[in-house]
Amino acid sequence: MCIDCGCGPAEASHHHHDHKHDHDGKTVKIEEDLLAKNNRLAGNNRQLFADKELFVLNLVSSPGSGKTSILERTLSDLKEEICFAVLEGDQQTANDADRIAATGVPALQINTGTGCHLDAHMVGHGVETFDLNATDLLMIENVGNLVCPASFDLGEDFKVAVLSVTEGEDKPLKYPQMFRAAKMMLINKIDLLPHLRFDVEKCKAFARQVNPEITILELSCHSGEGMEAWYTWLRQGVAGKKAAADSKGA
Repeated sequence: MCIDCGCGPAEASHHHHDHKHDHDGKTVKIEEDLLAKNNRLAGNNRQLFADKELFVLNLVSSPGSGKTSILERTLSDLKEEICFAVLEGDQQTANDADRIAATGVPALQINTGTGCHLDAHMVGHGVETFDLNATDLLMIENVGNLVCPASFDLGEDFKVAVLSVTEGEDKPLKYPQMFRAAKMMLINKIDLLPHLRFDVEKCKAFARQVNPEITILELSCHSGEGMEAWYTWLRQGVAGKKAAADSKGA
């Protein structure tokens, strides 16, 4: 939550709560109320996404992991097969949304100002921009931050944690809440491995230490290595969401 990552006064205003660190339980209660409200809105989003048979992923990572580059390549390669929409979360600028829009896929930028994550309210309003009846897969690229986004449900089916080989392999141990919450971990930029001292197997072991059920894929959106396995997982997710809706309606 925001207390954990040291948000300043602007973030406190954004989240509508006081970050005064007293010892009478007020701060904890306010945070609990904040998450309870977010979870209610996330539930509304989840119901909407289920009604629309929409597979929804929440991409989370540190800044610079390559989330946007993965999205660009994924959209370019699969847009004729899968109907995408993308919500881009950043503190400032529309740079990432512009990059996504250049692929021809509908995209909306959500700027959080000094806020450190997207929340369910932002996502609920953001998707009003898209024709969800004509969308198979909604990609939400969260603000680059491995702390706060772990606590905020957006109504997604799964969180996908992206970790690049230019980071430390111990990230899953340093940020266990995020990797515990993620269904999938993408180890990105593997084309750079010959030039780095990054232990892939150790990274995988650390991730499974905090989340034994996590699925792990190694890929490079630059070289294309490993991307097909990622695409297969996306196809299965889209098909599974539609099958679940058909089963429920039968």
